[in-house]
Amino acid sequence: MTAAQADLVRSELDLPEGLTLDTPRVEDGAAIWRIARDSKALDLNSSYSYLLWCRDFATTSVVARDADGGPVGFVTGYIRPERPETLVVWQVAVDHAWRGRGLAATLLDGLTGRVAALGVRGIETTITPDNTASNRLFTSFAERHGAPVEREVLFHGGLFPDGDGHEPEVLYRIGPLGGADRT
Repeated sequence: MTAAQADLVRSELDLPEGLTLDTPRVEDGAAIWRIARDSKALDLNSSYSYLLWCRDFATTSVVARDADGGPVGFVTGYIRPERPETLVVWQVAVDHAWRGRGLAATLLDGLTGRVAALGVRGIETTITPDNTASNRLFTSFAERHGAPVEREVLFHGGLFPDGDGHEPEVLYRIGPLGGADRT
């Protein structure tokens, strides 16, 4: 991505007043864990994993910071080893006080704009069928970026060992983004 393209991405982002997008730091791990926990929608990982995520996958993740610098939303992701042009979006969450303002979409757009410089041309994520908010978020993301969406069950509920009737995880494969050629 050229500097001009990066400026265009920044100018197109519709951040709520007082918020900035940033790369997560290790010291953000606890706040990101709390946001995930309080979402009541995400599978909560250990607090340790969020610290590692902020250390090892900061380049492919993003946080929204309030005026005091504290995280109020995040997207965690990683480059898929077998498909280096693909960003796997692991989790997206926004603090309750900041919901309803389009922040999740802004975070996702900001992150994909940034990782385009790494050669990312598409994203993958998994969503359970009952997660209406995530279904809408990723469907509207694909529409905004003029990208097709392929859906298929990646993991059926019976694969999960916790025995609480986990819903299937549906893989969303979105891309190529912005009309880029598929590789």
